[in-house]
Amino acid sequence: MTETSKNLIAEYYALHLGELRAFVAKCTGSPADSEDMVQTIFLRLLQTDKMISAVTLPCLVYSAARNIVADYWRHRKSVERHETYVKSHCDCGTDSGPASVYAPAEIMQLLERGMARLSPKSRRIYTMSVVGGMRVSEISDTLGVAYKSVENRLGAARKEMRRYMSRMLA
Repeated sequence: MTETSKNLIAEYYALHLGELRAFVAKCTGSPADSEDMVQTIFLRLLQTDKMISAVTLPCLVYSAARNIVADYWRHRKSVERHETYVKSHCDCGTDSGPASVYAPAEIMQLLERGMARLSPKSRRIYTMSVVGGMRVSEISDTLGVAYKSVENRLGAARKEMRRYMSRMLA
């Protein structure tokens, strides 16, 4: 990235930070999360190899913002689906005592045992994705492994973990 592009991004950041933060906060409904999302947008812009000009920068910024907001809602939907699944498969309604629900420590132990069953490469990829929150492309770059290979290993690891957790929580 050229020094001119960096200066252009820095100037845009200084002038439009509040505006972009308000846009993201309105789209997500979460002012606290919007701060992090806006920082991520500008970090990605500084790391990009694309040619940036004063004309293209606003478009790039708002395209990145829309993509990050979409990722945020996709993640929220996934979390809600998981919570609904857990609630519907737990007999919490019949016996609400502490023995009727797994303690978080017990679930963590089950997860750790399940992850220990994965191959070392799959375990590392699964951990980077699920625990670290990294995307497949980021994992691929970090490990120097082909994108498709990471994608396949992650899919297999997720499937194995679902099977294991279903068996153990049944």
